[in-house]
Amino acid sequence: MSSSFFLKTKGPIKFVKKGRNTAGPKRKGDGDSGARSKGPAKKTSKYNDEISSDSEAESPVVPKKRPAKEEIEYEETPQEKKLRLAKRYLDQLKEEEENKAEDETFETDLIAGRLQEEVLEQKGKLQRLIAKDIMPPDASEIRVLRGHKLPITCLVISSDEKYIFSAAKDCSIIKWDVESGKKIHIIPGGRKGTEDRHVGHTTHILCMAISSDGKYLATGDMNKLIMIWEAETCKHLYKFTGHKGPVSGLSFRKGTHDLYSASHDRSIKVWNVDENAYVETLFGHQDAITGLDSLSRECCVTAGGRDRSVRVWKIPEESQLVFHGHEGSIDCIQLINEEHMITGADDGSVSLWSVNKKKPLSTVKKAHGCHGDAGLEQPHWVSSVAALQNSDTVASGAYGCSHNSNIQLWKCGQHYRGLEPLFSVPVSGFVNSLKFSSSGQFLVAGVGQEHRLGRWWRIKDAKNGIYIIPLKRKPINPEEAKITE
Repeated sequence: MSSSFFLKTKGPIKFVKKGRNTAGPKRKGDGDSGARSKGPAKKTSKYNDEISSDSEAESPVVPKKRPAKEEIEYEETPQEKKLRLAKRYLDQLKEEEENKAEDETFETDLIAGRLQEEVLEQKGKLQRLIAKDIMPPDASEIRVLRGHKLPITCLVISSDEKYIFSAAKDCSIIKWDVESGKKIHIIPGGRKGTEDRHVGHTTHILCMAISSDGKYLATGDMNKLIMIWEAETCKHLYKFTGHKGPVSGLSFRKGTHDLYSASHDRSIKVWNVDENAYVETLFGHQDAITGLDSLSRECCVTAGGRDRSVRVWKIPEESQLVFHGHEGSIDCIQLINEEHMITGADDGSVSLWSVNKKKPLSTVKKAHGCHGDAGLEQPHWVSSVAALQNSDTVASGAYGCSHNSNIQLWKCGQHYRGLEPLFSVPVSGFVNSLKFSSSGQFLVAGVGQEHRLGRWWRIKDAKNGIYIIPLKRKPINPEEAKITE
């Protein structure tokens, strides 16, 4: 029985796998063709079956069963460990680079957008369209700050929108906290004749300006003086003299500490506040200058009062451009961007201008209505204007009684070709100063019983105060802008 089995075998018994985990005996010989033959797999399977059957019948030899396949743990060599850690490190680097690439793309797009805005701003072609989203405020939302004893003549808002500085005919300056409405600092006014010993103004303050970095505050008065203050502490720093008439306009060039001043002496003066120095004087107006403004270019714009002219002064060239359009005295002016401005006059008109055209692009007559008896009606005197920089939103203020709407918001049309009224806010008294916060979240008005430049008449029902008017609006895309030609 066993001899027939071994006659077919020419070598030792081998165990081969059938399938994955099945083991069985196999001998070399005739059956070896199952392992080496080039024949089909079926023949191999047949030989295996026959050999197993024959061995069970003729041989008591029973092959040992192999245990189930076990996982064999290999000890990682130092070289393999280094390779594994290197691969992991490379994967981490790849992931970090991908994330960095995404961030850099976002930052690049953001920077490109900002640079594009800056270029448009420098060219005077940036016009953010936000007027359509501004909603009229409720009367309960308007806050009134009181502290000055006499009519408020001028005010400014710090660039971070935390503080308001106001001045009045009582010769005092007050620094307010916007959020709480509380007075942070008061610079009291002095009596006439105490100029030598009083630190501050001793006569009506007509104008003020704050540098774009919030470092310096400048104020000008009826006594031909310009005072420079440290805005944070309200500490007095310098006193500029040189004008031969009341100082009626002040403006810091944006991004610098160069100060422009305008006066009833019909001149423009340039000062360097850092150096406490006078720079130069420019002449051209034929009457008292009533308003002045500037942005980042080395130039300023002025309103010439009764000479009915608007002028653009190019400081380096010591030259000027002259514009005409109003029929009355032009009392206020404000730049919208580097190439467009808004003015108001005592004939009740509000005009939009381009520095490239000698006539207004648009004029609204009787912008604030009229007063007086039938047949003798006179338009309300536009006493202040304001512009939300690089946008399509402007405002104007006039005097009037409690039933009149004194602050009017306007939407500038495409390419500043028109003015469309948005809504009005009723305020009793002369609106002597208007300023938008830099973000456009609120508008501040300085209101008094008298006009800032004189005492022609007095509105007894009015109260001297600062009105903080919130400008609610729908969410807008901050990148939304329009290029004007």
